[in-house]
Amino acid sequence: MEMKLRVLLLLACLAPTVLAEGLPDLGEASSADLSPQMERRVGETIMRDIRLREPSYIDDVEVAAYLNALGARLSAATPEAARNFEFFALRDATLNAFALPGGYIGVHSGLILAAQTESELAGVLSHEMAHVTQKHLARLMGKQNQAQVAQWLAVAVAVLAARSSPDVSQAAIVAGTAAGVQTMLNYSRDFEREADRIGIQTLERAGFDVRGMASFFERMQKFGRLYENNAPGYLRTHPLTVERIGDMENRILQANYRQVADTVDFQLVRAKLRAGLGTPQEAVTEFESQLKDRKYLSEAAARYGLGLAHMRARQYPAAEREVAELRRLKTSSPMVDTLATDARKAQGDFAAALKLYREARLRYPRNKALLYGQIDALLADRQPQEALKTATAELQLTPSDAALHGLQAKSYSALGKHLQQHRAQAELYALQGQLVAAIQQLELAQKSADGDYFEHSQVDARLRELRLRHAEEMRQKLPL
Repeated sequence: MEMKLRVLLLLACLAPTVLAEGLPDLGEASSADLSPQMERRVGETIMRDIRLREPSYIDDVEVAAYLNALGARLSAATPEAARNFEFFALRDATLNAFALPGGYIGVHSGLILAAQTESELAGVLSHEMAHVTQKHLARLMGKQNQAQVAQWLAVAVAVLAARSSPDVSQAAIVAGTAAGVQTMLNYSRDFEREADRIGIQTLERAGFDVRGMASFFERMQKFGRLYENNAPGYLRTHPLTVERIGDMENRILQANYRQVADTVDFQLVRAKLRAGLGTPQEAVTEFESQLKDRKYLSEAAARYGLGLAHMRARQYPAAEREVAELRRLKTSSPMVDTLATDARKAQGDFAAALKLYREARLRYPRNKALLYGQIDALLADRQPQEALKTATAELQLTPSDAALHGLQAKSYSALGKHLQQHRAQAELYALQGQLVAAIQQLELAQKSADGDYFEHSQVDARLRELRLRHAEEMRQKLPL
């Protein structure tokens, strides 16, 4: 709830900046939209706040990688293929998902756990992607004249915030954010139907079972009827009517029947999220019960979850026994390799862990969890030069990877190269949008006794660049 209120206030504060930079001249009966550049900027600002300050944000590279791989499969089947989407997860037991401006899509862990098939989860994601590709927020604003833009931006923000927290929407309505709130909410029902239609098309093109969307929504609708006062948040923010369900079923009848097997990573990610619930011993007990009673959709997922629960309980040999069982089951996933290496590393056997990392990265060379883990293990094994070499080589391919800059900074620190340490740390902060902290790091780099003339010149140039960027941002923050 706290994060949603911050987002609401943040976007309200951005309204003058939007006007200062020049929204499209909406004029009379204009159909102009909020520009993609402005949408992206607003979304990036919200995401920086979520990553840095939202306690429920799941900062897990494997969960993020899975969601973005699933999203990429859907995006490839979307007509607006040029749209860049980024998916992220929040640890929240409620069934919810929401789209932010600029293609950022949040998914609650409760919704991932409630999805019984990967097609069901893909159905929700494709629905949220349609809200973005169809420019629903921008279209709402485009219906108003320029004098009403600031007011309607606040209303649009309320509706947007409602997707992740119905309470925020109700608070905005009660406070009388704008007289036309109810009209906007009525529009949102039309948008829901449009998102259903586009979402089903995307699901079919991406090779998923199109029945997944309707079956998940129908299950939530039944739950909502049984527990009227505690209906899933998704139903309160995405109005679900009998007509919507009927429309979905009619469209599904026209689609070709397709039975689609879940990917192993879908099951493993769900097990990982479940293994993080409750106390470590409670998690161990739950997965042991699943395996004892054979009450699981996937034995591999149950064993993987048990392995992770053992890791939380610091029962590392027990975790390795589950890895052995996963190997016996021929479970092929980089997530299994990460569990194996983490168990070795946790026991201080860095040589064995590094051997496992090398072997795994040959199979999955672009996997970020294995990459970060390998660099971390090299640092723990007092091989900072090799860690630096690995991090620097990867940064040549992905210079915007903040985590790699952080690992590079740790490597420089272990080598006693303070100028380069502060410079790498500055890049991490700059990528996170923390320009003041980045500037401070570069000022420390200037004062470092090490580094040659060329390195100091690079620091000076980068410091000037970030100071100008920060000054420009300050100029754009006009008072309300």
